[in-house]
Order: sequence, then structure tokens, then C-alpha cells
Amino acid sequence: MTNAAAELKDMIALWNKFTDKKDFALNPDKNHVGLIFKGLKMNEKKYGMKLCPCRLRDGTKEGDLKLICPCNFKAQEIWSKEGRCWCGLFMRKK
Repeated sequence: MTNAAAELKDMIALWNKFTDKKDFALNPDKNHVGLIFKGLKMNEKKYGMKLCPCRLRDGTKEGDLKLICPCNFKAQEIWSKEGRCWCGLFMRKK
């Protein structure tokens, strides 16, 4: 297993732990999850934090900390309307 594959596996385990006993789950589309993971890794390399790749930074540390994955997606309108976070990493359980 490559280092990137091992990192993705570890991150998926953390995301699944995060969703345990909650009303949402990790998106079952493995390709989509992999794309989000790549975006997180790019942001981590560029900004030093695993920032949600679908949200725009405001450039301040205080603002950017709110975008660390998993971000506070349940406060967003898209959650109430569509039952998913901005990037579709997490989805409401049916």
C-alpha cells in the first residue's frame, strides 16, 4: 500500500468514527471521497491545515479554522435543503 493510500485509509477511518452514532454518514461514493481527500491534502500542503476544499478561505486564521474538515456543515443552508455538506463528503442518513 502506498503512503497516499494508507493516509486515505486512515482519514476514512477518522471520518467514519466522526459519523458514528450521528444522523449523517460518509458518502459511499469512494471516488468522490478520494477527490475530497486530495483537495484536503492540497490545502494542508499549501496552508498547513486540512481545509475543506469546497469552501473559500477568508485568509484569516480565525476564519480559516472554521473550514477545517469536517467543517460546521450542519449550520449551512445546503444541509437543511439537501441533507449534505457543501462538498458532499457527508450525507444525511436515510
